[in-house]
Amino acid sequence: MADEKCKIHGLKRGEDYIGVCCVFFCHDGNGRYLLHKRSENCRDECGVWDVGGGSMEHGETFEEAVRREVKEEFCVEPSQVEFVAVHNVLRDNDGTPVHWIAVVHLVEIDPDQVSNGDPDKIEELQWFTPDEFPEPLHSSFVHDYEYIQEHLNKNL
Repeated sequence: MADEKCKIHGLKRGEDYIGVCCVFFCHDGNGRYLLHKRSENCRDECGVWDVGGGSMEHGETFEEAVRREVKEEFCVEPSQVEFVAVHNVLRDNDGTPVHWIAVVHLVEIDPDQVSNGDPDKIEELQWFTPDEFPEPLHSSFVHDYEYIQEHLNKNL
């Protein structure tokens, strides 16, 4: 409902008001991460490799938002969702300052169940180990991945 009101008034999430997004690093439980190449139809950073993410909807918990977005983007139900970190994302989008609150999660999924649920925005899906991450990566990727590594190291 809040998003509908903003659309009526021409306000953009992340630009005219702070946006809240859930970022999720989907893994297969065996050291591989699912990345997607952003299509030319994405709002920014087209053609770069990224993990999953999406805006929260009014009334959702972080985990509910992650589960919904994973299902929408990758057509799979997460078997495990772990909160990792929350941080500000302040950057420039072609001359427009943007501000997001990113809530980072580590999500285990079954790689055999994955498919592209958003072909308009996802050009390609591939699994990578950390030493194989492709280039170019989304501007927030390296910072978010550091949170993932810290989380994993704490839980050893």
